Amino acid sequence: MLLKDKIAVISGANSGIGKATTLLFLKEGAKVCAIARNIEKLNKLKEEANSQNLFTFVCDVSKKDDILKTSNEILKLFPEIDILINNAGITKDTLLLRMSEEQWDSVLDTNLKGAFLLTQAFLQSLMKKKNGVILNTTSVVGIYGNAGQANYVSSKAGLIGFTKTVAKEYGKRGIRCNAVAPGYITTDMTENLPQDIKNKIIENIPLQRLGTPEDVANLFLFLASDLASYITGQVIEVSGGLVF
Repeated sequence: MLLKDKIAVISGANSGIGKATTLLFLKEGAKVCAIARNIEKLNKLKEEANSQNLFTFVCDVSKKDDILKTSNEILKLFPEIDILINNAGITKDTLLLRMSEEQWDSVLDTNLKGAFLLTQAFLQSLMKKKNGVILNTTSVVGIYGNAGQANYVSSKAGLIGFTKTVAKEYGKRGIRCNAVAPGYITTDMTENLPQDIKNKIIENIPLQRLGTPEDVANLFLFLASDLASYITGQVIEVSGGLVF
């Protein structure tokens, strides 16, 4: 078990990449504090996991009060955590000219500010271990850009800068911070894409398929484990070789 007795906090844990990562971490011996907004999906996750090592918390990461309440509850259970995964994310896509301030703010607040607030809330606990891990879910579009997603792309590009800065600031305290950049993964976000668009995307992927949440979870597992003890400040794509 690569994560035996490790304590992990995962946001956006109720579906897609977050759910796959939660289930894999439990299998690898971790105790997981799963954070999400949707209580029904969290309850389904508990049923599927069927593990006494899963602890669920309803929390909107865009709201500071929610994060303070949830982080205090978690730290009462586990004063010293080992792993924080900032995975919560939303999209509100439209062309820049049509994008409302609310569409901009809500995406940035969840995807970027949420990671900032969660990291701040758990940083002292991570530093106590002198072997803490912070992992951020960015995206290939945060590297290359994408039409119709100015808000989402900006949030994911911001996470890349955030990752590199945290790695530099807290490496001397034993904390590793890396970012995982998924390509087109089969999740709720991509499930509604028309099939002809999916086919065009696959034409640009050398491996000729969309990724799975488990493909991304496997990288999270590696980066969270001691196998990656000399890796920090990096952005690693999980995209099947996607060419933009």
